[in-house]
Amino acid sequence: MPTSEPSAAESLLDRDIVDDYIDDQWTDVVGVLQEYITIPNKSPAFDPDWAQHGFMDQAVELFVTWASKRSIPGLKVEVVRLDDRTPVILCEVPATAAGDNTGRSTLLYGHLDKQPEMSGWDADKGPWTPVMVGERLYGRGGADDGYALFASLTAIEAVVAAGGEHGRLVVLIEASEESGSPDLPAYVDHLKDRIGDVEMVICLDSGAADYDSLWVTTSLRGLVAGTLDVRVANVGLHSGSVSGVVPSSFRILRNLLDRIEDSATGEVLLPELHADIPADRVDQAGAAIAATGGNLTDPGWFYEQTRPVVSDPIQQALNRTWRPSLSITGLDGAPAPGDAGNVLRPNTSAKLSVRLPPTVDPEVAMKALVAALTHDPPYGASVTFSGAELGPGWAAPDLQPWLADALDAASSAHFGLGANYQGEGGSIPFMGMLGEQFPEAQFVITGVLGPQSNAHGPNEFLDIPTAKRVSGVVAQLLNSAACRQL
Repeated sequence: MPTSEPSAAESLLDRDIVDDYIDDQWTDVVGVLQEYITIPNKSPAFDPDWAQHGFMDQAVELFVTWASKRSIPGLKVEVVRLDDRTPVILCEVPATAAGDNTGRSTLLYGHLDKQPEMSGWDADKGPWTPVMVGERLYGRGGADDGYALFASLTAIEAVVAAGGEHGRLVVLIEASEESGSPDLPAYVDHLKDRIGDVEMVICLDSGAADYDSLWVTTSLRGLVAGTLDVRVANVGLHSGSVSGVVPSSFRILRNLLDRIEDSATGEVLLPELHADIPADRVDQAGAAIAATGGNLTDPGWFYEQTRPVVSDPIQQALNRTWRPSLSITGLDGAPAPGDAGNVLRPNTSAKLSVRLPPTVDPEVAMKALVAALTHDPPYGASVTFSGAELGPGWAAPDLQPWLADALDAASSAHFGLGANYQGEGGSIPFMGMLGEQFPEAQFVITGVLGPQSNAHGPNEFLDIPTAKRVSGVVAQLLNSAACRQL
C-alpha cells in the first residue's frame, strides 16, 4: 500500500478513455434528451394537475428505461413514490472492491421537472420542440436539469471503462425542484438509510460564467415569493365617474412596493433581508471577473441601450449573489392595452420574487416582507399576500485540500484550464437541506448554464460539449475520492 495519498494528478484516469467513452454514450443521450424535451412535464407549481396529465410519469419512465440499461456493476434503479408527492428516481451503485474505503456515500443530484413555456422563442424553436443548432440542443429542460441523470451515470460508467475506482454512489433525481422542492424533504427522510452517510454531494444544476472551464458554485441565494393583491372596488368602474375619488389599485401597489424597494436604485430596504458579505467572497468575485476578461454579465440580457443596475463588474457579481433583489414575475387584474377601456380596475395583483443572500433566514425575511406590505395600507384598501413560497440559501463549506486539488486537475484534464469559483444568484433548496443534514459533507455544485443558455426563458439550450466535459470531470472526481485513501 502507498505510504501517502496520491496527488490529484496521479489519481487521474486516462483522459482519452474517459472522453471517448462519454462521447460514444452521448450519441444516444442526445436522442433521449430530444424525446424528453417534447414532454411538457411542468413542475407542480405550474401544473397542479400534473398527476392527472401524466407527463411527469412519462418523463420518469423515459429516464428509468435508459438508466436501467447502463453498464454499471450492481446498479439498482428504482422509482420511489410517496402519496400525493411527485416521484423520485433513485439509483444505487455499490463501491468497487478497492473503492470501498470510507463506508460513506457520494450523492449525485439532479431534477427532471420543468419551468413553464415562456413566450419569446425564435420562430424555428419552442419549449417542447427539440432543435439542434450546431452542438447546442434547444428546448425546455435539457440544460435545467434533464441532462444531470445522463451525465452522472455516464461518468460512473466511464470510471469503470477506464479501470478506475469509486465509492458507494447514490443518484437522486427529483421532480419538484422548480417548485422549490416541496416534496424532497419527505423523500430524504424516507430514504435516509438508503442514502447513507454522505461524504460528498455532486450537484449538476448550477451555472457557468463561460464554456471554457469548470465553474464551481460557492453560494446560492435563498428565496421568498408570493402574490400581493390590492383591491379597491367590487367591480370595474367608469374612470370618468370615479377617478380622483376611488383610489387606483395600481398606485397603491406602487406605494406598497416603495416600502420594500428603492425604485430609483433597486436597493431592498428591509434590513432583515440583508447579510454581511464575507471578505473571501468579495475576493472570489474579483477573481471570477478576471477569469472572464472583466465582466460576468451577458450582453444578450439587455435590450438595445439598456444598462446594468451598476457599472462596476464586482458590484454586479455581488448584487447577483450576496445582496437581496426584488423581481415582479407576474401581473394580474389588467387587460392587455389593446383591450383596455376607460375603466378604473377593481384590483391589481403582482407576483413578487425576492432573492435573498445565502445566509439570510427565509422565515425571518418572509415575516418582515409581509408585515411591511400589509400593515396600514393606503386608503384602507384590501391588501393580501398569498401563495407564500420560501427556500433557504446556501453557502459552501471550505473545500478540503484533496478536493480542491482534484477539481483543478480534473478541470485541467477536460477543459484545459483549472477550476473557477463563483456565487450563483439562483436557488437549489436541496443544497441547504443537505448542508444541515450532513454538515461534514463536501459539496461540488456545478453545471452547464453558461452565457445565453437562458434557463426558464425562451431559447433555453444545452451546450453538448460542455455537458460531456462536465461528465468527464465527475468521473475524475469519483475516482480521486476513492483513490485518496487506497
